[in-house]
Amino acid sequence: MSRLGTLGARLYRGEVGYDFVAKRKIWYGISILITITAIVGLAVRGLNLGIEFKGGAVFNTPSTSVSVSKAEAYAEEASGHVAIVQKLGNGSLRIQVSELDQAQANSVNKTLADKLDIPVEKMNAEIVGPSWGEQIANKAWTGLAVFMLLVVIYLAIAFEWRMAIAALIALIHDLTITIGVYALVGFEVTPGTVIGLLTILGYSLYDTVVVFDGLKEGSKGITKQTRYTYSEIANRSLNGTLVRSINTTVVALLPVAGLLFIGGGVLGAGMLNDISLSLFVGLAAGAYSSIFIATPLVADLKEREPQMKALKKRVLAKRAAAAAKGESADESGEPQDEVHDDAASAGAVVGPRGRGHGRTSGRRR
Repeated sequence: MSRLGTLGARLYRGEVGYDFVAKRKIWYGISILITITAIVGLAVRGLNLGIEFKGGAVFNTPSTSVSVSKAEAYAEEASGHVAIVQKLGNGSLRIQVSELDQAQANSVNKTLADKLDIPVEKMNAEIVGPSWGEQIANKAWTGLAVFMLLVVIYLAIAFEWRMAIAALIALIHDLTITIGVYALVGFEVTPGTVIGLLTILGYSLYDTVVVFDGLKEGSKGITKQTRYTYSEIANRSLNGTLVRSINTTVVALLPVAGLLFIGGGVLGAGMLNDISLSLFVGLAAGAYSSIFIATPLVADLKEREPQMKALKKRVLAKRAAAAAKGESADESGEPQDEVHDDAASAGAVVGPRGRGHGRTSGRRR
């Protein structure tokens, strides 16, 4: 078995683990800092909206040796507006200029043909109105609102309202970071970007639901035992699915990275950047939020319940009594109150767990 597979098995059995939930304030702080940076970037720089949202003209040229920088200068001089030029794989240019009407586009088209030394009849000019982009944006916002509502309702029914709130916060966190990256990087926002943003919601939710399902099973009968607090059960569930989450994210990121860095960067297929950047950032943010935000947030909300507060006091009191006697918690003289069997195999709390499948060393009963 590979080292990663061995690690995953040990995490699942509870032999090793990392206490993500106990360090949740660190993760919250990092997320708040990243989110503030994204919001500031969005407020200061704004989004670079494509002509589908602002309206304008697109000029397509045949293969030419003119550089992108020269074409941008020619287009801006001819139109009086900022131009975006992309070099396509066949050597042709795609020149976008916002806020042009038909008459202005015809004039710019003729000027560009002269500057680029290309016959006018070989230049292809298209006028794009802003209404289409507005319709897409409105439908996207509507779809996003409906999706969020359905997610909250489903999770509240299938799990509980605290998990629904945590998942919703994680989704908003992922969307905010992705949109903020677009503002900071300056990539153009097109309908492809909107599709990418809506696509990442499902990926972001997947890992979160997997952990929540394990947590739901692991926390059955939790108040009838005194071995673990709710936060520890949550951490065990998170560790039990950690390797699977990492594997899923890496496998999903590899083809997206190919689109972004090779397709968009090396081959110059600029339209691939529209969707690939949102997918790449969103997938990474979704994996982060499911591990460092959603599950710790659920533990925080659950630990506020009177039953969980009382359980924590009993667990700590039992451990203190065992420590005073120089025994482990399993040797304190109380019966071994087990959580649901899935909890014992859902993951780990912190560090090595001793002999066997996650059981602490001590006298067997």
